[in-house]
Amino acid sequence: MAPRKRPKLAVWKFSSCDGCQLSLLDCEEDLLAISEAVDISYFLEATRKPAKGPYDISLVEGSIATAHDVETIRQVRRQSRTLITIGACATAGGVQALRNFKNVKSFISRVYAHPEFIETLDQSSPISDLVAVDFELRGCPVNKAQLLEVLSATLNGRKPNVHKHAECIECKMRGNVCVTVAKGEPCLGPVVQAGCGGLCPSVGRGCFGCFGPTETPNTAALAEKFAALGLDPRDIQRQFRGLNANAEAFRKESERHGN
Repeated sequence: MAPRKRPKLAVWKFSSCDGCQLSLLDCEEDLLAISEAVDISYFLEATRKPAKGPYDISLVEGSIATAHDVETIRQVRRQSRTLITIGACATAGGVQALRNFKNVKSFISRVYAHPEFIETLDQSSPISDLVAVDFELRGCPVNKAQLLEVLSATLNGRKPNVHKHAECIECKMRGNVCVTVAKGEPCLGPVVQAGCGGLCPSVGRGCFGCFGPTETPNTAALAEKFAALGLDPRDIQRQFRGLNANAEAFRKESERHGN
């Protein structure tokens, strides 16, 4: 009997820091199991000889920031049976989406000695703005256990079991003292999807929102709480303009507090 053909896995990078790809490499022993279950056909971060598509699964990191990115992601979609976006950049535009609130040309002229050599779009966009996406995995970077779960579920034809509850639940599970209640400090935990295990509140700092908004976040109520703590509109706006500033719920709430 001929050996079963392994599904072909591709990992793609657009505008990003490579952190989510490193999360995959950081799976260590589990990465060996992944390599036995799939044929890692395209992964420039880890392989020297990429294979041509089509691919059964494509993991995509990074946002779309150039005209070249637009064409490339469309090519990736055409040759991928299942396309999964990983990380804040791919799912919400990333921290680079802060450009979306201002004139990007003014930034370029201040940063680069020869801005005429820079070719970029005015907006940093999530992958789903350009092509159909089969599943979005949040995080900056992604949780490697969640990443393994998504890969396992996809390979076995089932829905990934990724928790959608708020970050506050993880703090309760760890027994963390609420930094907002106890210290009067702003924290995005009530409106942010769980995934990091309450990392920042565990060391006495408010949540920065690395995993993006929950499905039904009450951002207006949280903004009112921030105001009661003494934050002015500009400071409230900054709370929602972080790693997931372009996520719809955070973008709309930040716009309520100024331009």
